[in-house]
Amino acid sequence: MRRSNATKPNKMDPIQLPIRPITRSNLFSRNPNSKPTKSNSILILSLVFVSLALLVSYVLVFGKTAKTGKRKYGIVIDGGSTGTRIHVFGYRVDGQVPVYDFGKTGLASMRVRPGLSAFSDDPDAAGGSLRELVEFGKGRIPREHWGDTEIRLMATAGLRLLDSELQERVLGSCRQVLRSSGFKFKDDWASVITGSDEGIYAWVVANYALGTLGGDPLQTTGVIELGGASAQVTFVSSESVPPEFSHSVRFGNVTYNLYSHSFLQFGQNAAFDSLRGSLISGHLSSVDESLQKGIFIDPCTPRGYSHNLESWKLSPGSLEQKNRNLVDLQSKGNFSECRSAALMLLQKGKEKCSYQHCYIGSTFIPKLQGKFLATENFFYTSKFFRLGPRAYLSELTTAGQRFCGEDWSKLKKKYHSFKGEDLLHYCFSSAYIVALLHDSLGVSLDDERIGVANQVGNIPLDWALGAFILQSTASLELEQADWISNIISDESPTLLSIIAISVILMFTAWSVSKWRKPQLKTIYDLERGRYVVTRVNRY
Repeated sequence: MRRSNATKPNKMDPIQLPIRPITRSNLFSRNPNSKPTKSNSILILSLVFVSLALLVSYVLVFGKTAKTGKRKYGIVIDGGSTGTRIHVFGYRVDGQVPVYDFGKTGLASMRVRPGLSAFSDDPDAAGGSLRELVEFGKGRIPREHWGDTEIRLMATAGLRLLDSELQERVLGSCRQVLRSSGFKFKDDWASVITGSDEGIYAWVVANYALGTLGGDPLQTTGVIELGGASAQVTFVSSESVPPEFSHSVRFGNVTYNLYSHSFLQFGQNAAFDSLRGSLISGHLSSVDESLQKGIFIDPCTPRGYSHNLESWKLSPGSLEQKNRNLVDLQSKGNFSECRSAALMLLQKGKEKCSYQHCYIGSTFIPKLQGKFLATENFFYTSKFFRLGPRAYLSELTTAGQRFCGEDWSKLKKKYHSFKGEDLLHYCFSSAYIVALLHDSLGVSLDDERIGVANQVGNIPLDWALGAFILQSTASLELEQADWISNIISDESPTLLSIIAISVILMFTAWSVSKWRKPQLKTIYDLERGRYVVTRVNRY
């Protein structure tokens, strides 16, 4: 009997035939170990690109247009020496750039008297003088914008003359009113600005109006202001300037290195009061060589004027001499002698100068260079004498000589619409301007570089406008620097929709990356006698 060496299998093994791939696709057959196909990669990249494009479009289009054309407002209160003036500004933002309109629609102003410094005897009452100005501002700005409108108080030379304790009491009273104004306000937005800042702000608005701000520094125009209590000189100088007089201002991509200084007590009104004090004390008797002993001559007052010393603002030392010298003070209008007296005031203390140039007192001033605009009381004096904006100092000299030498009674008839005290100042102001510009700063009598103005086009040459220009542009630059948080905090439904769509697209792209076509093979099962389709598993 033959034994078979083979054992009978319990079940016949199927014979595996060559794999025949199945082309049927199944998008949702998942295999985490597989790599995405080329078509899936293209789909994923497309979805990512669309999501990014939507977000970038919003940032560049919706984010910008949300700001473009938006109307904004701001308020600056100028606390001057003779009065307090509010400036209400309206402007729009075009592509993150402020567009100002300092004409009738973009600027409204109102002034009240007296100035904040007049409340030195009752500083707690100073804030009350702002209430009328605040109501004026509310009437010029839509209610819905009050909470977003910054209101700032900037006090100048009048308050700078007070001691620091009085300054703070006056400012504290003002802050109480501004806190409850309904406008956006912080306590440090009510302050006494430096004279140099005042000069810089005036320089900014002048060059903005002239179209030179943002351009070549050497093509800019300097500014000389003659206020009531102080005078400011500001310009770009190529000389080496001591640090205490040097200031940098950046606008756009240009940095300007400026000389700027404020000459406190050298404003027109303060200088006039100083002259009167010197007259009473007899310190100016040397200006008239023919002066008889015991007779005090006032060369800056037209003949025939009777002095009323009760209305004079005199220092304590001068008050002691007031009654003694009143009967001996005689008006003798003389332009040349008044000019000499003014020059003595301007040169007082020059012997203490420690710099190369000290044109006014002991204060450093570099040599004037470039073009200049003379503003404020320079303008008002020229306007009174009917001189043009480009008139020479020689023309002012002639007009001043004629006015100072006229009899007071004739002047009152000729200028009957002027108050007596206001009319009286023009002899001194004409002489003081010539002594300041020509005798002190070295401007020739026929110099064409200096023009007189209080506005350029429809833009007033008021330092408060310059302050607003710098502050508003700085605020917008901060907004641009923080653009990401601005977009995130934006409650626009358009932005929320784009974010939702982007999230859905990103999720879809992530899901697709996890799915692939299954790998299938066909085998022939001999036991079943047919082909069987089975999945290929990879381990």
